Amino acid sequence: MTFTDTLRFASHAARSYPLRTVLMVLAMSIGVAAVVILTALGEGARNYVIGQFASMGSNLIMVLPGHNETGGLTSGSFITNTQRDLSIDDAAALARAPQARLVAPISLGSSEVAANGRLRSVTVLGTTTNFTDIRYLSLSHGRFLPDEDWRQPRAVAVIGTTIQEELFGHNNPVGQMIRLGNFRLRVIGVMAPSGQGMLDLNTDELVIVPVATAQSLFNVTTLFRVLIEIRDRDTIESAKSVLENILRTRHGELDVTLITQDAMLTTFDSILGAFTIALGGIAAISLMVAGILIMNVMLVAVTQRTAEVGLLKALGASSGDIVRMFLTEAALLSLSGAVIGFGFGQIGAWLIRLMWPALQAWPPIWAVVAALGIALGSGFVFGVMPARRAAALDPVFALARH
Repeated sequence: MTFTDTLRFASHAARSYPLRTVLMVLAMSIGVAAVVILTALGEGARNYVIGQFASMGSNLIMVLPGHNETGGLTSGSFITNTQRDLSIDDAAALARAPQARLVAPISLGSSEVAANGRLRSVTVLGTTTNFTDIRYLSLSHGRFLPDEDWRQPRAVAVIGTTIQEELFGHNNPVGQMIRLGNFRLRVIGVMAPSGQGMLDLNTDELVIVPVATAQSLFNVTTLFRVLIEIRDRDTIESAKSVLENILRTRHGELDVTLITQDAMLTTFDSILGAFTIALGGIAAISLMVAGILIMNVMLVAVTQRTAEVGLLKALGASSGDIVRMFLTEAALLSLSGAVIGFGFGQIGAWLIRLMWPALQAWPPIWAVVAALGIALGSGFVFGVMPARRAAALDPVFALARH
């Protein structure tokens, strides 16, 4: 029996039982589509997080209160306790290091902002004029915080675009007064739209004030973080050691944690990469279920087609020919389901990109290849048992049953 004859037999068998064929193809296509969509979602999340960190620049070092013994980034790295907190004086000392190009101390809290009879809660970020250069941010109106003494409060503020729209509508707020807690501040600038960013802060909804003003507003003397941009990326590790020595000298011990940009990227990349693989693995289980469905349905098909198998063997078809015919049928069903599922998966990924443009959900090549390979492999493997059962039928017994 030639390959063409085998393929024709398998195609005819699939068409002869349309409901059975549709169900098996549907089961396989759902599995492949699930793998494509879920891995696209995981890959989109990974690229989004990495992009957010990359937008901060490649020479960044973040100083956090509290010492992490491993020196790396863990789930506790952003929630730390220390006997001595970071201060503006610490940030000023770090700024004097020759390796530091820009330093931006950060104070963070929440308050209520009011203007034009409107009131809302906001996140207040206290920082310095270097913040926009380190974060590569721009303004749509006015100017950013003045380059003045960090320790001196100033009654000025820069607001995000969402705050502008909610408090001032479409009017230019530059020069207008707002009340932030018990402080009256003059708006000197409006940030350009940028959305979610570092530290899970949406800059469109921030009120940015001088760091000393924020400390006065929240009645604290400590800092939330210190951002440092190093002059040369190639010297970032040696610069980290210099900065650690400065803080060790000031505090008497190294009771802070310094995290480099590469450490953050590597950690999040590995975490989210594993997350993507896990999503793909979970979805791949459905492909195995589809393969088992193909096996069970084809075992039933062997019983239904006993006379057909008996006639083929009586006409001279060998057991090997029968095995190849059934395996070809299983492969055709798996291939059809895989192709249709791949199409559905691409449509699903496109819809995700359409609804959430920031999440570029493109399925990774390895996931697509793995999904198609598992689909074909499971269909072939689970088709072996029905094929061998069909090949083992005695032609006389098979025709007698008919």
